[in-house]
Amino acid sequence: MSSSSWLRACALTSGLLCTLPTLANPAQSQAPSAAPACLAPASWARTDGVTPQVVDAGGLLTAMAGRAVVLLGEQHDDMDHHRWQLQTLSTLHALRPRMVIGFEMFPRRAQPVLDRWVAGELTEAEFLQQSEWGKVWSMPAELYLPLFHFARMNRIPMLALNIDAELTRRIADKGWDGVPEGEREGVGRPAAAVSAYEDFLFEIHSQHAQMRQHGKDQGKPARGDAAFRNFVDSQLAWDRAMAEALLAGRARHAAADGSLPFAVGIMGSGHVRHGHGVAHQLAALGEPSIGQLMPVEAATPCVELPAGLADAVFAVPALRQPPPPPPRLGVGLDDTDGGIRIAELTPGSLAERSGLRRGDLITEAAGAPVRRSAQLIGLIRRQPAGTWLPLQVMREGKAVEVVVRFPREAR
Repeated sequence: MSSSSWLRACALTSGLLCTLPTLANPAQSQAPSAAPACLAPASWARTDGVTPQVVDAGGLLTAMAGRAVVLLGEQHDDMDHHRWQLQTLSTLHALRPRMVIGFEMFPRRAQPVLDRWVAGELTEAEFLQQSEWGKVWSMPAELYLPLFHFARMNRIPMLALNIDAELTRRIADKGWDGVPEGEREGVGRPAAAVSAYEDFLFEIHSQHAQMRQHGKDQGKPARGDAAFRNFVDSQLAWDRAMAEALLAGRARHAAADGSLPFAVGIMGSGHVRHGHGVAHQLAALGEPSIGQLMPVEAATPCVELPAGLADAVFAVPALRQPPPPPPRLGVGLDDTDGGIRIAELTPGSLAERSGLRRGDLITEAAGAPVRRSAQLIGLIRRQPAGTWLPLQVMREGKAVEVVVRFPREAR
């Protein structure tokens, strides 16, 4: 999925804050392209040259197991990417059993819950409830449960890598220096972004800004704009937090002789690609021994696999799928303290036809309170065709009920 295609999808789900949890990898394509493909399905390829070169899996992963930290990228909603992660984790664990696994999906405050899960003290339901999965991550737990069970079965310590989403929002709003040091969850000042990373983030920021303008001529975003500088600060803080947590987790699980375990990080490919995200922050913290692996679609064209994308990529074979349905509502959502605000509304969408308006604050769905967009999105995804979903919204200070009538067939 290109960054522009991904941004359009993102605007129809959870707004700006989905920028890096589901950061698109331009080397991933949803459909075959007319450009020639480089990869053989189910093969590994190095990307350190003009075109990718197939490499032996055994030799590659043995070399990766010799690093201090290996980062495994993903597109969050792609189950095959998580299957690849599990396969790769299993091989790395066989080569280097003393391991810790860090997960972008959990904020640092969830660490005690992860410890109890690995120790076998929680049921699956208790683990998801106590870690507040539905609040902290917008993807179905089923995508990640095989990874969590792998860690539990093998008693591999799990690390909560992330910071709270509210801190990310505050930095995006006020910048790094606008948030008091005592409120940064202990995260240190990030290393400055390399220029190519800023280019990547500016493309995302610019396209999102254009969508926010609703056709109004408010001028083009500039790199010096406070909004963009704050956005960069928020992404760097995210990368820095994960780098720090990986190193702190290694130190916390050091052996009696002081030797450190092998660390694997599970995170969106946007934090991995070209070494601009977490690897850049790890190096700034003094850890240069880093491996970076990513899954890509086997049909990815050569031009979308630039040199330096990662140490190696795995060509995920295509799985025959029905075409995805169009957006069920056609809205962009922002989480606020009072509820879920409709920030974007697609003209002619089901949301507009149902009577929803831009600026509405959704507080209830199907008679139950909803507080986060991930909770509402999950409910909408599970809504059968031909059914009704009552929503309560606050509009101009008054509670209004809107009933969304899902068509019997996708249109």
